[in-house]
Amino acid sequence: MGPSFGNNFSNRVEEAIGSATDIWKAYREHAFSEIPKSWLGYVFVLEDCPESNAPVSVREPHFKVFPVFRQASYAQRYEELCRRLIQERLYDRAAFLMSKRDDLDGGSLREPNRELAFLPFARDLLFHVKTNLG
Repeated sequence: MGPSFGNNFSNRVEEAIGSATDIWKAYREHAFSEIPKSWLGYVFVLEDCPESNAPVSVREPHFKVFPVFRQASYAQRYEELCRRLIQERLYDRAAFLMSKRDDLDGGSLREPNRELAFLPFARDLLFHVKTNLG
């Protein structure tokens, strides 16, 4: 939730990457005993408001910013984060959802990218549970 989307973005990126890295390292070191390969998922819910959907400027004092981040909103940046977490194989699946702050009944829930929707996330998790722990 806002209002500090800029500070929160950097913190969430660090947490997402760090948590996955820690878990996979622990798995490689057999910290989880003799369990089958873990399935790791990441769900991110962002406040759906004008501030999270507005383009954000970039500064380039030392190097050029990738084009995907130019004029991208925080919503678009979080979506890109989720895509890259999967692409880099840090997570098996990610879901990116947006919701209005005062939406108590869930009617405003929005999934900007079908690849990052919750249903495919849940299906993959259930498939993993059935085939590995079933």
